Amino acid sequence: MEQTTRYHSVRLDKSRCKGCTNCLKHCPTEAIRVRGGRAHIIDERCIDCGECIRICDYHAKVAITDDLSTIHGFPHKIAIPAPTLYGQFRNLKSIGPVLDALKAIGFDEVFEVARGADVVSRAIHEKLREPGLPKPLISSACPAVVRLIQVRFPGLIPNIVDVRQPMEVAAMIAKTEYCRKHGCKPEDVGVFFITPCPAKMTAIRSPIGQEKSAVDGAISMMEIYGQLLPHIDRIIKSPSKSEATYYGVRWAASSGEASVVCPENSLAVDGIHNVNRVLEEIENNKLSDLVFFEGNACMGGCVGGPLTFENNYVAKNAIRKLSNTCAMEHPADNVPVSMMTKYPLYNDKPIEPNSAMQLDDNIVVAMQKMERMNAILSDLPGYDCGSCGSPTCRTFAEDIVRGFCSEMDCIHKLKDQLKVMAQQMVELAQTKRE
Repeated sequence: MEQTTRYHSVRLDKSRCKGCTNCLKHCPTEAIRVRGGRAHIIDERCIDCGECIRICDYHAKVAITDDLSTIHGFPHKIAIPAPTLYGQFRNLKSIGPVLDALKAIGFDEVFEVARGADVVSRAIHEKLREPGLPKPLISSACPAVVRLIQVRFPGLIPNIVDVRQPMEVAAMIAKTEYCRKHGCKPEDVGVFFITPCPAKMTAIRSPIGQEKSAVDGAISMMEIYGQLLPHIDRIIKSPSKSEATYYGVRWAASSGEASVVCPENSLAVDGIHNVNRVLEEIENNKLSDLVFFEGNACMGGCVGGPLTFENNYVAKNAIRKLSNTCAMEHPADNVPVSMMTKYPLYNDKPIEPNSAMQLDDNIVVAMQKMERMNAILSDLPGYDCGSCGSPTCRTFAEDIVRGFCSEMDCIHKLKDQLKVMAQQMVELAQTKRE
């Protein structure tokens, strides 16, 4: 059973919410309800994918990340930028100016998450050689997809590869190397991820598959973009050189991971609803020949994250060009085999299913509630209009069983009831006249 106290980066700004039902239809885990004219996010079901942020016309859904000023809480400050950051700036000739700009705004050192991706690529590449593993292995890189599996597809949890995210691996290596180089204590070094999405912030505060994150905070790309831009414009001559490979940088876009760890018999899918459909097919054994599955919650991959500045198609094209300026060495050749044991690259804690979809912990009670829910559902119109404040008639029936609302919250049921009452009033009036 997953812990009940959860951290969420995605929050609701009630002052901006207009009570529309737009977000209901787009939440992949049906975690949103509209009650009393305002949206409510069901904590246990939210996977922090950011779809509600993307879809809300009133900007009532927001992502809470760390402010840049929080880095000054540490004597030593390291930035670990996701490769997506490079695609936010147009007309870059190389990655170097972005690395130098991060130092210019207050970081002492920059360690590329793309280098962590190279290490993870080799680790997964080695993992795929192990016999007896369930197929397909599912990427653990996108925390929103992992949480989606916990909530909706718990039977696929054993398929999730137990290698840590590139963000975590980069943080471990960065802090270790910095402490060795400067002779400082690990607790004096703060490592901050430059994030394209809220799910990464949540993964830092509530880690999946590990007791504690190696990352100390996350700063939104949207926030940091404006502060980096003037420095990048000034850094023209002799910028720093990227140490990541072509393959690590390409992790920023969909299929970047699958193409390096398993170019054959792999599938890369982007967009949380598309991922949802493919996971259903995997669960139903319709993709039995698949060896590796890469799922990205955002369209286009991390370049489409809700906390990015640039259009995801423009960013993806920029990443493609910039990756060509990096070393072309494959991680299987570039990453030393000693790295596989030097750092804890694998999960130290099992990934548990999230029971938020269960009607009750007691199986007998759950079955009784299911019978009642189906009986209520059979009597509903089946329009899935969302007017009741639940995303579908099925979730509305579930909410009734859970005691959150009543059948008369359905506008169509209420209309039918009012018709019956009106007819009864007419009949009563006629009886009195007689």
